Amino acid sequence: MRLLFAEDEESLSRAVCTVLKKNNYEVDPVYNGKDALDYLEAGDYDGAILDIMMPEMDGISVLKKIREQGKDIPIIMLTAKGEVDDKVLGLDAGANDYLAKPFDMKELLARLRALLRVNTSQTTSKLSFGDIALDQTTFELSTSNGSHKLTNKEYQMMEMLISNPHQIFSAESFLEKIWGYESDADINVVWVYISYLRKKLASLGSKVVIKVTRNVGYSLEET
Repeated sequence: MRLLFAEDEESLSRAVCTVLKKNNYEVDPVYNGKDALDYLEAGDYDGAILDIMMPEMDGISVLKKIREQGKDIPIIMLTAKGEVDDKVLGLDAGANDYLAKPFDMKELLARLRALLRVNTSQTTSKLSFGDIALDQTTFELSTSNGSHKLTNKEYQMMEMLISNPHQIFSAESFLEKIWGYESDADINVVWVYISYLRKKLASLGSKVVIKVTRNVGYSLEET
């Protein structure tokens, strides 16, 4: 699961992101509302946590613009303790939940699990192409010959490919969408994970392959 965390207090952001990552979430941190809006418009996120009071653009404005664009991504708003008006504004603008600062990380994690569980249940749990299926709940890639449970990064790459068969994705697009804009990961890491996925497809006896188009990118094809 990939999250955007928008919070201008960098020490708080680092602490929350550390806990989220330890709980198997991929997190992109941003520190102002304008960047939050840009990331949400460009990225493919499963959920977002937005502080209301941020520089350049406040969280409520970000929320309104995202909802105006038809994006139904689950969003938790962070409010100052006791600011009832902020909570009402957030919920009226389309927030799914709110949490008053300071908050307990256990409560944030519980609210995230509840929101993402509801959102996942509203969509089909499997994606398929050719003779393969990808379970969005268990992260299992399967054929009639068996299955492999994918790691988080493997799953996200395969999800991009299987959702858009025949479409060519550059290595840079994988790096930006999965590792994040601020990641210092090398572009070669994309090839490493493509290699892992190709081996798993081969071990399942699949006729689906990840095709490499030289100097362009990767696509999912059926032989």
